[in-house]
Amino acid sequence: MSSATHAGTPHYFVPSPSRHPVMASIGLFFVILGASQWINGAGWGAWSVAFGLVWWLGTLFQWFRDAIAESESGLYGRKIDLSFRWSMSWFIFSEVMFFGAFFTALWWARAHSVPALGSLDNALLWPDFKAVWPSIAAGVTASPADIIEPFTTMTPFWLPTINTALLLSSGVTLTIAHHALRDNLRGRTIAFMWMTVLLGVIFLFVQGYEYAHAYSELNLKLTSGVYGSTFYMLTGFHGFHVFVGMLMLLFITLRLQKGHFTPEKHFGFEGAAWYWHFVDVVWLGLYILVYWL
Repeated sequence: MSSATHAGTPHYFVPSPSRHPVMASIGLFFVILGASQWINGAGWGAWSVAFGLVWWLGTLFQWFRDAIAESESGLYGRKIDLSFRWSMSWFIFSEVMFFGAFFTALWWARAHSVPALGSLDNALLWPDFKAVWPSIAAGVTASPADIIEPFTTMTPFWLPTINTALLLSSGVTLTIAHHALRDNLRGRTIAFMWMTVLLGVIFLFVQGYEYAHAYSELNLKLTSGVYGSTFYMLTGFHGFHVFVGMLMLLFITLRLQKGHFTPEKHFGFEGAAWYWHFVDVVWLGLYILVYWL
C-alpha cells in the first residue's frame, strides 16, 4: 500500500481501519437526538446531550492520541505533511467564508434593510421610524413595530480595546514561540506558548464581563433588533473560535513539554498558529466594523 523511504518513513502512510469515525458518529447522534428532544420539553434530552458529548470527547481524545503516536513514531512523511497543510488551509478558508457571511449580513442590514424600512414607501406605516445605525436613536423607535426595548450601543472603550491589545499581544508571543522552536530553544518556546494561552484565557474572561455589562447595564440583548442580533452573532462566534484556538494552543504546549516537535517538523504547532492568527484578523475586522462604525 505504501513504499518506504530509506529512512523507514512510508512515502505515504495509509492508516489501518479505525473505529473512531463510527464511535464519533454515535456520540454526535445522541447529542442531536437529545438536543431535539430537550428543546421540545423532554427532560431526558439533557441527559442524552451530556452522554453524547462525553462519548464524543472521549472518542476524540483516543483519536488524537493515536494520531500523535503515529506522528511521533515517524510514520508521517512529506506527503502527509503536505496533506495536513492543504487540509488546514481549506479549513481556514471555510472559516473565512463562515465569517464572511456574517459580515455580509451586517453590511446588508446597514446598507439595505434599515434604509429600506425608513424609505418613503414605508413612511405611512411607520412614521416615527428613522433609518439610523445603530438601530436606536433618541426620540425615534428602534423598530418599525416598536417592539424593541430601549438599549445602549457598545462602544470601543474600553473593554473591546483591551481585548484588541490582548489578541494582538498573543499574536506576538506566538510568533516569538515559533521562532524559538525553529531555533531549537524549547524552554523559550514553552514559556511564550504559556503566555499566549494565558492571553487567550484573559480575552475570554474580558468578553464574558463585556456581555454581562451589555445585558445588565446597557440592556443590549439578542432581541435588541438587528444591531443586537448581529453584535452577538459576530462577537459570540468569534469568542467560540478563540476558545477553540486557545485549546489547540494549550494542547500544543503540553505536547511541547513532553518533547514533541522538532525545529524541522512541527506542523501541529504551525496549524494551530495559522488558526490563531486567523482569529486575530477576524477580531480586527470586528473591532472596526462592529465597535467603531
